[in-house]
Amino acid sequence: MKPVITPEESARLDAAATDPVETLMERAGLAVALAAVAMGATYGRRVVVLAGPGNNGGDGYVAARYLVQRGVAVEVRALTRPKSAVAAWACQGALAAGVPVRDLGEPAQADLVIDALFGAGFRGGLPDQVAPWAATEVPVLAVDIPSGLDAATGQAAGPVFRADRTVTFHALKVGHLINQGPDLCGRVQVSDIGLVGGEGEFLVCEESDAPRPLRHRHAHKWSSGSVAVVGGSEGLTGAAHLAARSALKGGAGSVTIVCPAALQPLYAGMAAEIMTAGIGDGNSFAPADVPAVLGTVARYDVVALGPGLGGGQESFVAGLLEGWEGPLVIDADGINALAGPQTLSDRAFPTLITPHVGEFRRLTGTEASYQSARDLTAATGAVVLLKGSPTFVAGEGLWAITSGGVELATIGTGDVLTGLVAALWARGLDPESAARSGAYWHGRAGAAIVERGTVTAEVLASEISRFAW
Repeated sequence: MKPVITPEESARLDAAATDPVETLMERAGLAVALAAVAMGATYGRRVVVLAGPGNNGGDGYVAARYLVQRGVAVEVRALTRPKSAVAAWACQGALAAGVPVRDLGEPAQADLVIDALFGAGFRGGLPDQVAPWAATEVPVLAVDIPSGLDAATGQAAGPVFRADRTVTFHALKVGHLINQGPDLCGRVQVSDIGLVGGEGEFLVCEESDAPRPLRHRHAHKWSSGSVAVVGGSEGLTGAAHLAARSALKGGAGSVTIVCPAALQPLYAGMAAEIMTAGIGDGNSFAPADVPAVLGTVARYDVVALGPGLGGGQESFVAGLLEGWEGPLVIDADGINALAGPQTLSDRAFPTLITPHVGEFRRLTGTEASYQSARDLTAATGAVVLLKGSPTFVAGEGLWAITSGGVELATIGTGDVLTGLVAALWARGLDPESAARSGAYWHGRAGAAIVERGTVTAEVLASEISRFAW
């Protein structure tokens, strides 16, 4: 796990450090210089360091000193004179090493620009004289965060640097991961400069945080995790099938699609290994079908409600929520049919919802964010898997899942995620771990496919089996 901290927490850690601030700056500047070398700043290359008045600028002066010692043709363009004693110390060190320091001026020809203007504490817009530099087409290495980007919100109020690489210190900042941050920061490198501790705003999920239960030697199909997918309606038949197929590929021992009776022959012909149960007599569910559905799903470990369910299902969904006394994943039209967050609060059994930003907004009346996902979990007790870039999972903890990419932006991949999460929950994980692990491996599967070609939900549902164990 990687903790992600706020700018305020970053400033607190800096102030609490026991090492001299000059030592911290020396380490930070060396990390920046090494990153610049990795980007091609070698002997004879021209590098321009843009230095701000604070400690971010100080890091840039130190980096310039290290680079000039390697034979790099480096110069510093300063926005203003250093305003802190330690930044002034760093500036004097650069001058003593032979680094020319000039006024910011107009953009100059260079092989690399190091953006050391403003750090994580910056708010608002860039000064007018900086804007031409922000438009540079030269590769950019940002120190801590691209100048102009708010490290708390991941938003830019105006011109902003677009970095090819960002070197930050001790821990990721919130703005690196949300909103515009991932598009502007490029590859983010976290360098250790000797700071200790810190309270994370949330955690980034890594492979070690994404468990996958093993089967016991005596396992059989009903003890290995069973999933019932309740969904399907005319014109939306693929969603329930994708969720069921993903649950099976995700390691569930038994999977059944519980669907309107008129659709059962279609589902029965899609995959021999997925069982089907037809309810009622139409192409979509009716409120009167609730008792039959409840009787059918009674033996299953987890019910996944919503894939392809269709609109106008408020009464049917309300009846299932009231009657099903077991683990429930609610997705897609199941979420759209909820009367509001109170519906989740009223449920006395474990519940997990998987909204995208539009479904979240319709359910809560608020904009989707990691904070609002956390608030919804606190208010209702439901685990919230908020799909996006990154995906957030809110439960007892708050996790960001960054393994997925734009390749997953295609119809049906959310249904595949629902099936995988349901399978991991049925296999024995708690709902928060199932959501976190499912989202992580779903992203990894998408990344594996894109190396070979386009990601489609059907291919993704099959790929899941590579990551199920």
